[in-house]
Amino acid sequence: MISYNPKVWFTYIFTFHRSDSFRKLFPFVLIIAAYSGVIAYLEIEYFKLEETSHVRNLSVIHTTLGFVISLLLAYRINSAYDRWWEGRKLWGSLVNNCRNLAIKLSAILKDEKDLAYFRKLIPAYGSILNKHLKDEETSKLLFEDVDLVINHHKHRPNQIAKMLFQKINDLYVSHKITGDQLIILNSEIQSFTDICGACERIKNTPIPYSYSTFIKKFIFLFVLTLPFAYVFTLGYYVVPVVSFVFYVLASIELISEEIEEPFGYDDNDLPITKITQNIKKHVEELL
Repeated sequence: MISYNPKVWFTYIFTFHRSDSFRKLFPFVLIIAAYSGVIAYLEIEYFKLEETSHVRNLSVIHTTLGFVISLLLAYRINSAYDRWWEGRKLWGSLVNNCRNLAIKLSAILKDEKDLAYFRKLIPAYGSILNKHLKDEETSKLLFEDVDLVINHHKHRPNQIAKMLFQKINDLYVSHKITGDQLIILNSEIQSFTDICGACERIKNTPIPYSYSTFIKKFIFLFVLTLPFAYVFTLGYYVVPVVSFVFYVLASIELISEEIEEPFGYDDNDLPITKITQNIKKHVEELL
């Protein structure tokens, strides 16, 4: 995720980051500009169409369709941002739940060996969940001093959650914690699995295919027909105007695609690695 100061916005107007949509769309903007120039030349110079031509009436259609496409893109970017923000809230909840679990364990447990076990295993859940959502490989043996082996053919976060609950249950059996304390700690472990499931729902349920492809086709056809409608009004100025319209519409779709899956490696994705490092730091302080 890109860190920046939102108050110094003049700087970002004239700065093009590698994640900026202008860099990605620049070749396509040039193609649209060339296409618009060709259409303008054919209508004005070659066919010499009169200003009263029926082609000019296409601008009325574009005025109506412009309102429709603005509604579609507004819904598109809002739905994508909702997914991004929900992912951030889920990881914020995971941070708080890890803290709460560590606080309760630090007050309940007295054995340093037990504390050391949770000191390593609680941050391990965030780290494994991060790799799980990014489909990264995990080292087979995570800790040498803790008997923890990750099976790649099974759900990796579930394996960590199972070990956490198994350890808590062993503490109850050995009378190191009471039944009430077992119930309290169990709710914290359960929240880990709930957060994992919600993150998987975001990751594995993209925007419906038909909706996504329809918007792309709509933008493509809308931009391709713009020069026909406005060449008589704008002349050759239709080239920069149509190019700018394409850049704006395509950028909204491009940004939506990037943020709707917030657990990847894009510059605008969530800083999950940094969050997992903070979990490790806070848990080690508490335990």
